Amino acid sequence: MIKNCLKPVGKVMVKRPDSQPNRSKRSPQAPRLKSKGGSKRPRPAAGKPRRGAQSSRYKSRQSHTSAPVKSTRSRLADTPAAETAERSDLIYGRHAVEAAIANQRPLNRLWINARLKFDARFRPLVLEAKSNGAVIDEVDNQRLNQLTQGGNHQGIAAQVASNDYADLDELIQQAKAAVRRPVIIAADGITDPHNLGAIIRTAEAIGAQGVVIPQRRAVGVTATVAKVAAGALETLPVARVVNLGRALETLKSEGFWIYGMSSSAEQAVYTSEFNEPVVLVVGAEGSGLSLSIQNQCDILLSIPLAGKTPSLNASVATGMMLYEIYRQERIRRLPPLNIGGDQKDAV
Repeated sequence: MIKNCLKPVGKVMVKRPDSQPNRSKRSPQAPRLKSKGGSKRPRPAAGKPRRGAQSSRYKSRQSHTSAPVKSTRSRLADTPAAETAERSDLIYGRHAVEAAIANQRPLNRLWINARLKFDARFRPLVLEAKSNGAVIDEVDNQRLNQLTQGGNHQGIAAQVASNDYADLDELIQQAKAAVRRPVIIAADGITDPHNLGAIIRTAEAIGAQGVVIPQRRAVGVTATVAKVAAGALETLPVARVVNLGRALETLKSEGFWIYGMSSSAEQAVYTSEFNEPVVLVVGAEGSGLSLSIQNQCDILLSIPLAGKTPSLNASVATGMMLYEIYRQERIRRLPPLNIGGDQKDAV
């Protein structure tokens, strides 16, 4: 019997050992070779797998049995229910749903949790929605979170008829018929739904007649916008136009003065007199008004700030501008003081 034989492996002749070595009596490791680039490990013999490498059988079994696991948020994002959270036919929150029902907006479906469904304050709301043909679904908060993508639903959500945008010409004529000096808000490039919703809510509360938004590079009326607006969309018309610059030209031709909001404007808001119909143009936070829209404005106005913060939130700045406009309007409505006549009567 030949004890030491040579077995060809590829082009390398590997010497086969006499027998398997005893694991308890391992030979001491040979010192590692060092080079200028650092230590260098000896390469394994040809045909042997590298240390720590997985076998092909294990890899194939793993590829068939294992699949990438998505996080909870990504799984919710892939579900059709989660995709409806930013559609215009879904509203959520108590104020938004109450306003929709109060203004006879058609409801297709109402999702409500058990606590709210049997609450005496919301019982008439549920009964009215049911009488109008809405399907009432009692669901848990987990389902509501899924529908609203974690929004602040307050235990209630509803599927309504898609929001109908107003026609610009009709909005202008309705505004001019409503008051002598109407005020319309034009939003230039507002992409944050919370900002747009807050602007709509503030504009309706103070007394504006409408809002104009562009179709491109701006947020539309979504579920988040409706939630933040807190019912203001039920009474304040919103027009969505292809070109905001052309819409401003149309408003100019109808007698409106275009006032743009800019933090770098030299003229302060309280130094202006708003004696004509007003279009107040507000830009996005950070970028502000685009150059083309600034060129369309008759006057650029700023809000003087005393602190170190360089600018205000878009919705906050809009509220402050609107307050000054309507403060002047209310002063004009006051009857003149007849001080001289009062003094004569007193004498």
